Amino acid sequence: MSIAETAPPLDPAASDPDEAEKDAASGPPAAQAGGILTIDLAAIEANWRALSRRTMPSECSAVIKADGYGCGIEPVAIQLAKAGCKTFFVADLGEARRVRSVASEAAIYVLNGLLPGTASAYPELRARPVIGSLVELAEWDAFVTANQWHGGAALHVDTGMNRLGISANEAAALAPRIRSENHGITLLMSHLACSEVTEHPLNERQIQLFREVRILYRGIPSSLANSSGIFLGNTAHCDMVRPGVALYGVNPTPGHSNPMSPVIRLQARIVQVRTVAKGETVGYDAAWTAKRETRLAVAAVGYADGYLRASSSSDLAPGGDAIVAGTRCPLAGRVSMDLLAIDITDLTEGAARRGDLATLIGDEVSVDDVADKAGTIGYEVLTSLGRRYHRVYRTV
Repeated sequence: MSIAETAPPLDPAASDPDEAEKDAASGPPAAQAGGILTIDLAAIEANWRALSRRTMPSECSAVIKADGYGCGIEPVAIQLAKAGCKTFFVADLGEARRVRSVASEAAIYVLNGLLPGTASAYPELRARPVIGSLVELAEWDAFVTANQWHGGAALHVDTGMNRLGISANEAAALAPRIRSENHGITLLMSHLACSEVTEHPLNERQIQLFREVRILYRGIPSSLANSSGIFLGNTAHCDMVRPGVALYGVNPTPGHSNPMSPVIRLQARIVQVRTVAKGETVGYDAAWTAKRETRLAVAAVGYADGYLRASSSSDLAPGGDAIVAGTRCPLAGRVSMDLLAIDITDLTEGAARRGDLATLIGDEVSVDDVADKAGTIGYEVLTSLGRRYHRVYRTV
C-alpha cells in the first residue's frame, strides 16, 4: 500500500504542481484550512537510517505511539516498513491494530502492558504485550497455556524509572524459565529515565543493572536505549534500540547541535491584518500592551490546533515567534482557541496580507524552539498537533 492510498487525492493547492507526484494530502482543503502541516516522511526515514547506521549491529526499531508522535501512525509505519524497519513499538492495542493494517510482517510490541481481559486480542493482531508486573505475567501465562499461542511477549525490567516493569530481583527469580522450550520471552527490555542528561549518574546505574539482568537471560534479545540513550554509547545499545522522538526531528542531544533532520513544517493562514494604537491591549486578559502603533497579523491557528497556549506573549514575558515574509516576528498576546496574533510592525507595509501563510514551525523556528518558548518539551509540541490542518505528506 502506498502513502497515497492512505489519504484523499492530492489537493493541487497544497503545493507546487511539480511537487504533486511527491506529496499526498489529507484533512480539509488547503484553501479552507486555518493551517497547513507538512510532514516529511522521507526525513523520518532518513533519521531512522542515520540512527540505524549509528547503532549497528543492533537492530533499530521505531517507536510510533501517540499517532506517530503526531505525524500519523499509518504513513509513518508504511514509510519505515518500506525502509526496512522490522519492529514497531506502540502504546496500546488500538495503535497496534492501526500499525498491523499497514505493516503485515512487522513485529509489534504494546508498551503499556497487558490490561485485564485483553489477552485474546494479541493473537488476533499478532502483537506482543510488554509484560510489566507479575500479575500481568500470570494472566498472560494462563492465556497462552490455555490457547497454545506462542506469539511471544517482552519482559520489562524496571532499572530506575519506577514506572512500569518488574524489579531486578523479580527478574532474577524468573530467569530459570528461559530454560524451558516455550518460555515465551522474545525481548528483555528496560527504559532509561535521564538519558537526555548525558552525565546523570542514573544512566550508568541503569546500564549496569540491566547488564546484570541480561546475563541471567542470555540468548534473549535485549533493548534499553531510547532516542537520547542511543547517544550514550554502545554500552546502552544492547541488541535493539528504540528511537522515538528523534525520528521526528526533535534534538536527542540537548545542549548540542541537532543531529536529526527536521520533519514538520507548520504554517498558519493570516485571516486579517490590522493596526492597534499605542497603549491598546491585544487578546484575552489584556495581557499584552502595544508599546507603539502596531500592525498585527491575526492567524487562524490556536491551542485547539495544538499550538500551545503557553506560547502566549505578555507584558511580563515574551512568547513564541513566527516567520512572516521571511522575517522572525513575535507573537502578541494570548494564544486563543482558534487564533493568534503576530506583531508584524517591523515588516514593510504590504509584506503580509490576508490569505498569506505565517510559519510557526519550520524555517528558523524548530520544534525545540517552540518547546523552549512554551516551557515544555518537543514531545508535547509534536503530540499536540491537531486534526484541523490540511496535512501534506512528503515521501521523497
